[in-house]
Amino acid sequence: MQPHRAHSQPHTPTPARKPGGGGFYRLAGKGLLALLIAAGGGFAVYRAAMLLTGAAGTEQEPRRVIEAPIRDAEWLELVEDLEKASRAYSGRVGIYIKDLETGKSWEYNADRRFPSASLIKVPIMAAVFESIRGGRLSLDTQIKLTRGLRVGGSGSLKWVREGTSLSVMEIIYKMITESDNTATKMLIDAVGMDYLSGAFRAMNLEQTNITPEGMSLSSRPVRRENYTTAREMGGLMERIYAGKLVDREASEFMLDVLKHTKSRSRLRRGLPLGWEIGHKTGLLRKACHDVGVVFSPRGDFVIAVLTSEVPSYSSAKTFISRVAKLTYKYYKIDADFAGHARSGSAG
Repeated sequence: MQPHRAHSQPHTPTPARKPGGGGFYRLAGKGLLALLIAAGGGFAVYRAAMLLTGAAGTEQEPRRVIEAPIRDAEWLELVEDLEKASRAYSGRVGIYIKDLETGKSWEYNADRRFPSASLIKVPIMAAVFESIRGGRLSLDTQIKLTRGLRVGGSGSLKWVREGTSLSVMEIIYKMITESDNTATKMLIDAVGMDYLSGAFRAMNLEQTNITPEGMSLSSRPVRRENYTTAREMGGLMERIYAGKLVDREASEFMLDVLKHTKSRSRLRRGLPLGWEIGHKTGLLRKACHDVGVVFSPRGDFVIAVLTSEVPSYSSAKTFISRVAKLTYKYYKIDADFAGHARSGSAG
């Protein structure tokens, strides 16, 4: 991939519509994104669904009641297991975990900088939504796929016919769920590298940066790498979960997109099929990551596992899955635990 030229003035192919009350920017009606996927109709289907449901997603769902949040003693055991596993792995490791029910957190090299790889696509998504909120773009802004925007690696847009126009919403969806590199370049070209750098600073990302060289798909080291940390990536996920990244509607939409990430390795592989997770993976230049929000029976939690200088990508993926399995061990509810919890509450 040729390095991007930084844009101080973003190119916006179709004039944006400012978000308005009750209009298309009311994004996150439950299940509407699933309708889009199932119908295969893309943007038109999603927009029709929004028109039919009116102001869907404007009311916040009631907070889920967690009957058996993780206990202090269990948390300490979990932390001990995670620390042992982290110390034993031969690559560099950074982990940040926070229980969103109890507020308990644990970190391991959480402020160490790692090449961000495709994790950079999460703050890019947030920055694009900030641009939408400011009226510079809208979710239905059309961007044309040109030869200069086509990039190899992950994603299906590299096979799409040149000249095809896609909506910003479709491009965001591809960028996150498929980790599509062409989609990423289309969004960077639309808002500009300078804008993204400023938006990252406005999100209080002190260690997470973006550079043209960092967006290269080269397997070799680059002169100016994109970096991030487990704490900052975990913090972004927590703000999305809380509805505080950009605004509540954008956060709900972003979380819904993250739940449709197609990767089934790393964190997803270490969790049971019945558990929901919204997450983003990254893999490039001997760095392998996974960051997300896990929705478990004993409370939701943020988990960010970053690795670099790994002996192999397969070993890094296995390590990340192991971290997920260790959390599952403590966050699951089985028949024995349920019986113990009932007897304990009776006392």
